[in-house]
Amino acid sequence: MTATTAGRTADADQIHTTLASAFAQARAEGFLHVRDLDTGGEFGHGADSQVVLASVFKIPIALEYARQVAAGELDPARRHTVTSAYRAGGSGTDGCAHDVEMSARDLAFMMMTISDNAATDLLLDILGPDRVRATLDELGFPDFGFSSCAALDDDIRRELGLDPDRSLDDQLAGIPDERLLVLRACAPGTSPSSTPREVTALLAAIWRDEAGPTSACAEVRDIMSQQVWQHRLVSGFPEPGVRLAGKTGTDFPVRNEAGVIEYPDGKRYAVGVFLRTSTAANRQPLADRAIGRAARAAVDHLRAGT
Repeated sequence: MTATTAGRTADADQIHTTLASAFAQARAEGFLHVRDLDTGGEFGHGADSQVVLASVFKIPIALEYARQVAAGELDPARRHTVTSAYRAGGSGTDGCAHDVEMSARDLAFMMMTISDNAATDLLLDILGPDRVRATLDELGFPDFGFSSCAALDDDIRRELGLDPDRSLDDQLAGIPDERLLVLRACAPGTSPSSTPREVTALLAAIWRDEAGPTSACAEVRDIMSQQVWQHRLVSGFPEPGVRLAGKTGTDFPVRNEAGVIEYPDGKRYAVGVFLRTSTAANRQPLADRAIGRAARAAVDHLRAGT
């Protein structure tokens, strides 16, 4: 082993130690993959472990929307109505008291920027789940999972013995953590899942215009750059001039974000950080910050090696 190789191994070992410490402080098990979009360099921490995606699974739905628009199969301006059949309470149209009408493009925008579940399910019905699956298969991601949000909620209701006709959120209060932490929705394989390495590969395909027509990939990148959440990946990259496009995922103990960080020098890094915490609490600021800290440590490691 050369001195240079030994040094790189030691540096990588130190990053693994840093990540393990960050995740332990957040009382979480963490998995990460970072990919240099231009050189192909990568760094992983449990990168091939199956992880629950939560709303990160909305990325391929956005991609399929943009591909159908680019192919002339879908009019992005056509109006669609988010009815009570889709609304379950939550952010965006999901929490509206009355029917909301918006374009297909704006359904995709709401799905990705504020993780609107009602917009997601209506858009998925418009696109066709089979088309999303076919696109993932075509791109080489046959194991990348996705679902309607309503199907996931219904599964939770059945598992907990809750009223199928009442809001899920209204019935979760008072249910102890020990029951929520073992839900099928929180377990890889019984909830939409993938691996951190596969997620960054999908992001790389989108950012390199390899996941569909150039205009489709550009639209997904644009929408993801407008995500409103600033408490996870963004927290690790506060410098002016560093741009970030991402998608969060949250469900009981699951805390995720996947996205692309672009530096002023033109370097670009696809990042996926996936946490499983020890509690189902809604507010977990230590876990949120750990995502940013872990991503920064891994990206700095790749940048130092170039």
